[in-house]
Amino acid sequence: MANSTMRKFGFPDTLVRDFEHWVVLLRPAQPTLGSLILAAKSEATAFSALPAPAFTELAIVVPAIEKALAAFSAYERINYLMLMMVDPNVHFHVIPRYSEPQTWSGIDFPDEGWPGAPDLKLVVNLDAKLVKSLKGEIKQHF
Repeated sequence: MANSTMRKFGFPDTLVRDFEHWVVLLRPAQPTLGSLILAAKSEATAFSALPAPAFTELAIVVPAIEKALAAFSAYERINYLMLMMVDPNVHFHVIPRYSEPQTWSGIDFPDEGWPGAPDLKLVVNLDAKLVKSLKGEIKQHF
């Protein structure tokens, strides 16, 4: 069953990869090309409230994300931001970082915050068709 945070980020339509305790979702509002959400399936609203196996599984999930994103578009850095202010369930914004704008499907994706913190307000909003296409491309690398 999906928690409210997973649904907020488009689950199940944005699902890139499903793990036992986590899901990887494509972020429809892209601050940089390939931005994802790593969401716990749990109803937990505190990181410390996750079950121990969820922490263990992160050792599998994080390398899988980084390998897939590197194969999709060679990022220079990657940020994991846990910002549970609006969306309460445990989740990370996974933001690949680039010093130069990236282009995908004829769309430019600048990294407005580079080299500082990513700017999550300056995004490229993808429609359902583009979400499906980008999700499919990234999913191929998992």
